[in-house]
Amino acid sequence: MKIAVRYYSRGGNTKKLADAIAKAVGVEALTADTPLKEDVDILFLGSSVYAYGVDDEIKKFIAGIDVRIGKVVNFSTAALVKSTYKQVGKLLAQKNIPQAKEEFYCRGSFGLMHKGRPNEADCRVAAEFAKKIVS
Repeated sequence: MKIAVRYYSRGGNTKKLADAIAKAVGVEALTADTPLKEDVDILFLGSSVYAYGVDDEIKKFIAGIDVRIGKVVNFSTAALVKSTYKQVGKLLAQKNIPQAKEEFYCRGSFGLMHKGRPNEADCRVAAEFAKKIVS
């Protein structure tokens, strides 16, 4: 099974989850400015909510996908808004790329809100989530 992890992270919150997920499934987490070069069965795609929207880097990454993807598994962090699942799903649908029903979301720190999140426990749960997806 071919697995890839891509993410975009301004403050490092989503990177923490990407690294935990990648380690759990035995691949390297790469930033969204690294295009996919071959077909993948599962793409773990990490993002966050910035000003109530998905960052342009994720939009560009999805728009640039030109390989076959079995399914995209969304993971995200945010301080105020829940998950990027729906927003990412709309972008994937425009490219006819399937999105998994499962997703991983946790709070991310922003200023004084949710200080220290994602923490070690969040990363551990993200890793367990990824292992279940690929098993």
